[in-house]
Formats: sequence, C-alpha cells, structure tokens
Amino acid sequence: QVQLVESGGGLVQAGGSLRLSCAISQRTDSIDVMAWFRQAPGKEREFVAGIRWDGARTRYADSVLGRFTISRDNAKNTVFLQMDSLKFEDTAVYYCAADRSYTVAVHTFSGHYDSWGQGTQVTVSS
Repeated sequence: QVQLVESGGGLVQAGGSLRLSCAISQRTDSIDVMAWFRQAPGKEREFVAGIRWDGARTRYADSVLGRFTISRDNAKNTVFLQMDSLKFEDTAVYYCAADRSYTVAVHTFSGHYDSWGQGTQVTVSS
C-alpha cells in the first residue's frame, strides 16, 4: 500500500469552489491510477474522478462532469480535485485512492483500489 493524506475540505456555499489535495507519501512508481471517491451519509461510496498517473486518461462521474477537474503533480506526488459550481448534493466525505493493479483503465469500482486516505469532509450549504 501507499499512504495517502487528503486535505482541503471545508464548508462552502452552493456555487462556490474548493480544491482538494491528496499527498502520496511513498514511491509512486507502482501507481497506475489515482482517483477520488465520495461517501454521503447513508449512501454507498461512489466514484467521482480518476486519472492515470501518466496523465494520459481521465474519467469523471456524470454528476460532476464539467464542474470538477482532476489533475496531478508528479514532481510533488500530489493529486488534486478542483471542484467548482458546488451543489448541496456534493456534500460528502471525499477519499483519494490508488490503483496499483497494472491497469491501463480508470476503474470506477472501488475494489480496484488498494490504498485509501482517511477522507476529508466537504459540506455545501444551500
């Protein structure tokens, strides 16, 4: 596993923006894909966005397409999630995750990811 630490969550009004960061504390040469998931109270964890570590491919959930942008800084071993035009329904705990299964695809199933951060709370007020 690799150690992941999220930051950047908080309280924001609807229509506002937040930028989440995920710091990777160990070697990244085994990572194929990094992704963001979220889990709202009483709901299952869901895929939000993912990016291949080489940057060749990104994937987004339909619910965030056009509003969220995932990116990575390989030199700083950090993945970002820029969240714009936030909605009340974006309220959740956001987790970053690493897929090291020698995959070339960005999977939406959480079982593909073997390393997880502790999560950061995002609360959007209506």
